[in-house]
This record gives sequence, C-alpha cells and structure tokens, in this order.
Amino acid sequence: MHMKILLTGATGYIGKRLLPVLLENGHQVVCCVGDKSRFRPNTPHAAQLEVVEVDFLKAATLAAIPTDLDGAYYLLHSMSATSGNFEEQEALTATNFSQYMSRTQVKHVVYLSGIVNDKTLSRHLASRKHVEDILAAGSYNFTTLRAGIIVGSGSASFEIMRDLVEKLPVMVAPKWLNTRCQPIGIRDVITFLHKTLLNEKTFNQSFDIGGPDILSYRQMLLTFAEVRQLKRYIITVPVLTPRLSSYWLYFVTSVSYPLAVNLVNSMMVEVICKDNRINELLQVNPLSFREAIATAFRRIDQNLIISSWKDSLISGNISTKLSAYIQVPAEGCFKDKQQVKISDPDAVMARIWSIGGDNGWYAANWLWQLRGLIDKLVGGTGLRRGRTSPDKINTGDALDFWRVILADKEQRRLLLYAEMKLPGEAWLEFRIENNILYQEATFRPRGVKGRLYWYAVLPFHFFIFKRMAESIADVNYKK
Repeated sequence: MHMKILLTGATGYIGKRLLPVLLENGHQVVCCVGDKSRFRPNTPHAAQLEVVEVDFLKAATLAAIPTDLDGAYYLLHSMSATSGNFEEQEALTATNFSQYMSRTQVKHVVYLSGIVNDKTLSRHLASRKHVEDILAAGSYNFTTLRAGIIVGSGSASFEIMRDLVEKLPVMVAPKWLNTRCQPIGIRDVITFLHKTLLNEKTFNQSFDIGGPDILSYRQMLLTFAEVRQLKRYIITVPVLTPRLSSYWLYFVTSVSYPLAVNLVNSMMVEVICKDNRINELLQVNPLSFREAIATAFRRIDQNLIISSWKDSLISGNISTKLSAYIQVPAEGCFKDKQQVKISDPDAVMARIWSIGGDNGWYAANWLWQLRGLIDKLVGGTGLRRGRTSPDKINTGDALDFWRVILADKEQRRLLLYAEMKLPGEAWLEFRIENNILYQEATFRPRGVKGRLYWYAVLPFHFFIFKRMAESIADVNYKK
C-alpha cells in the first residue's frame, strides 16, 4: 500500500537512512527541513518527493506541511545542543508538531526515542520521555520505538568507539564503562521504523528495540577491537568525575563538548530492553553487536556511508541557514588569492572533491593538524570530524573544521566556511574557470584581536596556501 508520509529530521542521521527505503517502497514522502540548501538527495524517485522548509520552534511555519498525510515520523532531537534549555526547545518543538498534526488527516505518528526504563534518567533521556508524553496526547494513533546505542557507519556511537579503539592501545577510562546497554544496528532500526508505520498492531504502544546482546561499554569496546583485529587494554578508575569524563571523551574523540556531556550523563544510566515482543510482532531478527560492527565496516570499505552524525549543523558554530554564508564578503577582509594554470580540469576537480579527512590538505598537513589540536584545546571542533565520504561532497557536510557551504561540480566550485574557533569569520573557495584554478582564502576579522590573529598566521598562510594550490593543480601530485 502506497502512502503519503511526513518525514521530519530528513537531514539527520536516521532520516537520511530512512528516506530511500520509503521511496523505494513507492511512498510519497514530504520531507521537513530547516534549510532547503542543505537537502539535495540523489534519488531516482524525485517525483515522489516533496520538500518543505519548516522551523518547528515557530508554529506558523508548519502551515507549509500538507494536511493529506497518512503517516508521519518524528525524528527531531537536540542532544548536541549548546544551550542549557534544550529541554524547553524539545518540548516546544513536540507541542507545535502535535498540535499541527492533530489538524491534519494523519492516522499514525511514529517517534524514535531512547530507552527510558531506568528510575534515574539523564536530562537527555528525561527530555525524550517528556517529548513522548506530549506527542502521545495528539488526536492520532501514536507509537514510540525506544532504542539505546545505535551502531552503524557514521553513527555517533560507532565513530566514538572507532576513535577510542583505533587511537588508544591502552585506555584509562571512567568506571561508567561498566554500565550495561543493549546496542542495535542501524539497519534494524530502519527496518523497525519502516514496518511500524500504519501497522495497527503497534498503535498506541511503546516498544523497546535492541539487538540480541546485552553488553557493558567496556565489552563493546573490546569486541570492536576484536573485529578490527586490534589488541586493546582498558583500565577503569573511579576518580574520573562526569565533568572529567566529558573532557576525556571530548579530547580523545570527535564529539563536541556539549555532546560529550550528554553522552556521559546517558552512559551512566543502564539502557536495556524490557522485552523483545516487537521482534516477533514485526518478524525482525536483529543483528548481533559483532555483526553490526562488521556490516558498518563493509559499508565504509565500499564507500557507501549514506549519513553521518558529524554533518549535523549543531556540531559546528553555524546557527542559521547556509545561504547566509554563501556570499563571501569583500569589504573589510583579508584575502589570500592563488591562481594556477591547469591542464586537466577533471583531475583537479577530483582532487578538490577529495580534500580533507584522511587525504589531508595537500600542503603542510602537520600544520593543519597542529591548528586542529589548538582548536580542540580552546573548545572548537578540531580536525577529528573528518569527512563522511572520501570522494563525495554535499552542501551542508562537515569537512574537518570547515562546513561545506556550496559544492557544485557543474560550476566547478567548492566553498567552505570555517567552524574553528576564530576572532572573526573565514571562507575558503576553490573554483575552475578557463583552465585556471582559483583558490581564495577570506578572513573577516572581529576587532583588533582578529587583525592581530591574521598577521600572526600570515607567514604560515603564504607557505600553506601557495603550496596547496600548486599541489592541487599538479597532475603528477601524489599524497
């Protein structure tokens, strides 16, 4: 049966994975996004897709959502939010959604939440439960699927474990690594979401979803190491407070500090499914933790990562639409301009589209790494976000400590905006015109401090940017 389905959080980690499944099954999908410029799905099913721009904190904007809906997915949350009142934002978002959905023809709303069966909940999990209560009050059938740790290529949990296991042969870790949880593979989460919608057997109920394994975080890290054929040792100590644990996670992995705080608070709470009755109800046999890890690495090896938590705008310092940054300022700015004649534009484009991440920045990578370390020490994103794909770039992606503002292969133009900690704003642009590579770095200083910063790094910029442009343009360049 083909349905008209509303998908919120369409640019998020789960939403990007669920969308192609819905389209491939013939459904009409209405995607709610905060910024249309970030949403350019590459799909052969474009005729089944409608995109509306909505800010769920502003009730009036929900009028853009059509009312002739059959089902809806609620995939909105603010775990990485830097503001202290994320609970209020999540409650307001849920209230606006519920009230508007109650005025539509929607028959069923499905919400993906966190497992909340522990008596003492973290702020994050308590907020999720409050959102569930708000959504359940609407005049439609409602189902909550509650998941713990979600394991898949690009998921926050997977990437954090990967950072820890692959970088630290010996870990001196907090005692909460002994907390137990029930991880689930992303493939199974998507299957549960798809099979639940408009299934009357699931109406007006809550279900815990999880894999077959109940493991401590310590056991998960050691199993991850075994899958990667690495020998790792973990020493747990009781002296690391939640604050110190958050700093530990922040400096060792790619997470932002606000996300580290929320993760640590959640990891101190046991998250285990009460029962697995939904497995039989929907005929789903979830992967084991070991299988989920192996599946994730197969997708990475095949360059098939659809989405990554790192691409969320909230992981950087952009707080508005990307279009606000696409016009690079000319007045009151410092610029470094490089021009290089090229003989093979396609090869040069391929190198531009592969910049950053494991491939580096084509010149003085150790200086880029040092800048990333300094950024991390002062509370920035650092270089650990890397990139989602080694050779694909989409508008809105995170790229080390940059954000992709524009990625247009037809125009042969890539525009990046800096999300590192700076006394000002910075852009880095690459474009090819008439067999010439144009590379332009722009810095708009904020006060005297910004100007002093530019002059302090000017000698490095002269060396780095000139050599970077020459290396990108060189057809014989080897990493």
